[in-house]
Amino acid sequence: DAGDPVEIARRYDDQGADELTFLDITASSDDRDLILNIIEAVAAQVFIPLTVGGGVRAVDDVRRLLNAGADKVSINTAAVQNPQLVADASGRYGAQCIVVAIDAKRVPGADPLRWEVYTHGGRKATGLDAVEWGRKMQALGAGEILLTSMDRDGTRIGFDLELTSAFSAALDIPIIASGGVGTLDHLVDGVLIGHADAVLAASIFHYGEYTVRQAKERMAQRGIEVRL
Repeated sequence: DAGDPVEIARRYDDQGADELTFLDITASSDDRDLILNIIEAVAAQVFIPLTVGGGVRAVDDVRRLLNAGADKVSINTAAVQNPQLVADASGRYGAQCIVVAIDAKRVPGADPLRWEVYTHGGRKATGLDAVEWGRKMQALGAGEILLTSMDRDGTRIGFDLELTSAFSAALDIPIIASGGVGTLDHLVDGVLIGHADAVLAASIFHYGEYTVRQAKERMAQRGIEVRL
């Protein structure tokens, strides 16, 4: 537990984060509803774009989150269960506010290398090829992909750069790399080696090891364009 979401959000806003992502990652597996009260409280205090996910099951859930103050809505498990949801939500609210989150895990021994999509907070295998799924989501109207490596998530050893690169090469929409960040150079690698359009990190910031400002300064030193 990293603390009060509103306080944390305000801290990241003060540190110069470009966007904030709130994911209730066990909402689907625990059958929980949307975190609307938290989003309303955060949106009242913080003025950078908010992406919110977890428990989104219908187009009406997208509406409720946008009304609560979210700028973008992330859909993960429900996209696998009902891909038309992505098309319907994108058609109604625009691709710019529909993020499809893909939790991908390496298929052991696969040659060439490939990844499988997992749902329910990374607990449930789907049999879907992750890159093909990403292409399908782009075709259905996703505006960006939040790509998490389940192999790297929580390890702090860096992104799965081969996964990130595979998505960046196969898709035209922005890819946000997630899962595995332990140092500021991992963020740099996500962009320069993994070709991600944005990089997401949680624990390195939550527990005060680094600030967002330090991360941006390191990226700028390495020649990456950032808003300082």
